[in-house]
Amino acid sequence: MKTGIIGLPQVGKTSLFKILTKANIEERGHNPREAHLGVTKVPDERLDNLAALYSPRKLIHASVEFADVAAIGQEALKESAYANNLRTVDALIHVLRAFEEPSIPHVGDIDPLRDAKNVDFDLVVNDLGQVEKRLERLEKDLKKMKTAELEREFELLQRAKAHLEKERPLREMELSAEDKKRIRGFMFLSQKPILYALNVTESPTLGEDLEAAPAKFQMSEPGSSANAGVTAICGKVEAELADMSDEESQEFLSSYGLKESGMVRLIRKSYELLGLISFFTVGEDECRAWTVERGSRAQNAAGAIHSDLEKHFIRAETIHWDQLLDAGSEANARARGTLRLEGKDYIVQDGDVMHIRHSG
Repeated sequence: MKTGIIGLPQVGKTSLFKILTKANIEERGHNPREAHLGVTKVPDERLDNLAALYSPRKLIHASVEFADVAAIGQEALKESAYANNLRTVDALIHVLRAFEEPSIPHVGDIDPLRDAKNVDFDLVVNDLGQVEKRLERLEKDLKKMKTAELEREFELLQRAKAHLEKERPLREMELSAEDKKRIRGFMFLSQKPILYALNVTESPTLGEDLEAAPAKFQMSEPGSSANAGVTAICGKVEAELADMSDEESQEFLSSYGLKESGMVRLIRKSYELLGLISFFTVGEDECRAWTVERGSRAQNAAGAIHSDLEKHFIRAETIHWDQLLDAGSEANARARGTLRLEGKDYIVQDGDVMHIRHSG
């Protein structure tokens, strides 16, 4: 799963990417239209607490891949290479400038809501062009030969066209599982889940400012729409944190009234936005987070570990992470009756600890 980081010029998105992924993009050279890729782990206190119980030889967190693309705009989206970079991502983080800094130029007033609407409009226009081209083709094909599948696609794209013409992104359009499958190949830009990230000014009351930012900049409503979210960070503070030890960073965060960095919240929210959850496998050799889509069955989750486990699945010994910590060991949990056996159709819950029984 890959998340694309987008934004207008001078909003701090490339700095954010470098902080997130520790990538040194200068070493690779910089093609203005090249997407830079990086991976970061998903912070998870649940896994850290389980590791403290088992003291494993290896501790492996879940990870998210990020892509930093060039500054977005209507002209950039007309370039096929640029648009294709965006089409290949599963979700978007739109970094919005909410900080005041005279030394960094910005066109017009600082207005994150305006910028968010403008970029969403550009994505909508791009998708509308795609829909109209496909509808023209479908009309010709339907005149030659009508099929049920072509008619269903035509009806769906007409509905999408009407939605887009109201200047509404496709992520807000109700789609059945069959509908989503039918238009998956188009990789529509406005259909991708989006997280708005407000990059705010550093201040002594940063903790309070970050909490208040969505309402202050009128981003609460866009951030609560379907398949969208909103969070706030302070890029300047995050850059300082990136060079500190864990002990130093905790003291630094406390001075701002913060318990965790904005990066931690951003990574966690992007993970949730992708519709992903984590389940855990634990032991003295390894404690590890595995990534599956929300709503996955136990047999599918076994496949995330190894295809043979999915093929030869029998049962999954399952317990929620906090119940295991409370019990202190799997033996105690078994004695309490909180460690249970689940079949292949069990829906895996975020934070489940699982041991797969198999016949392989």
